[in-house]
Amino acid sequence: MHSTPLSPHRRDGSPVHIHGRRSLRVSGDSASRLLRCGQSDRCRDCGNRIEWYHRTNERPVRLHPEELPTEKVPAACHWHVSRGVAHPAGDGSDWCRLPHALLCPAREALVEAPELAGLRRALAVNTRRLIDRGAFVPLSTPPNAEASPTSTCRPARPVVQLLYIRYLANRPVDEIQCVAQTRRRRRCTSPLLTPESPAGVWALVPTTAVQGQLPLGGEVMVVYALTHLGYADQLRWRAQRCSEHAAIPTAPDVAVPEWEPFDPLVHHDHIRTRLPTISRRPGSADRSRRAQQP
Repeated sequence: MHSTPLSPHRRDGSPVHIHGRRSLRVSGDSASRLLRCGQSDRCRDCGNRIEWYHRTNERPVRLHPEELPTEKVPAACHWHVSRGVAHPAGDGSDWCRLPHALLCPAREALVEAPELAGLRRALAVNTRRLIDRGAFVPLSTPPNAEASPTSTCRPARPVVQLLYIRYLANRPVDEIQCVAQTRRRRRCTSPLLTPESPAGVWALVPTTAVQGQLPLGGEVMVVYALTHLGYADQLRWRAQRCSEHAAIPTAPDVAVPEWEPFDPLVHHDHIRTRLPTISRRPGSADRSRRAQQP
């Protein structure tokens, strides 16, 4: 028994045009492997939905996923998206986009905008609902976290040094996830740090300043140094790709790499001065510190 093939004509005799399916592809000369559309994500501070967009010669920006009437948004906060790239200005239409930082209930309001107070309260209510359901856990550190040896030995947002540049990670080192797209069009669940791949070294280094700022005298900080690895491995970490997808350059990304350039003045709360060694024997702390210093 065989199924009857579909007729290429309708009942009235008119032809039927069947369009073949086309998969999304990334141009070979593209500066990024990301598809040119908003990459959906969740704010790590409040848990609400956001969309990542690229900017011209700048770091990606997090935008609110919905358009708003321009009359309800201050003129200085107007954004628009053109061909997958976000621009901090209005395009003359009656609708605009705005950065999520202006609405994030976990942060203080950057601008006084009574028009956005209602939407900000709605996001705060949604954050409370996500927390009550257990679908979102804030990144705030408990008050007694410093008293727990396990928590101090595993920084929630460590400073990673690769290619002689320091970055602030979005999550612990062993939880940094690959951003490549799988064959099922989902984000890869493999971590960057595996037992088979070369690991970094925790080290105590001086807290140097960046961008011409004055150094913080007398302070040291803990970094996860990857500078002793090969150039290819360091590029893999900066691209935030697992070993399998690092060998497939044509595979697109479905998320923006979560590295944030480290600034000791801005990110002073994330500076740690104790090496993440969970088990310590008497008299071994000094030897471990001297052994791991660069």
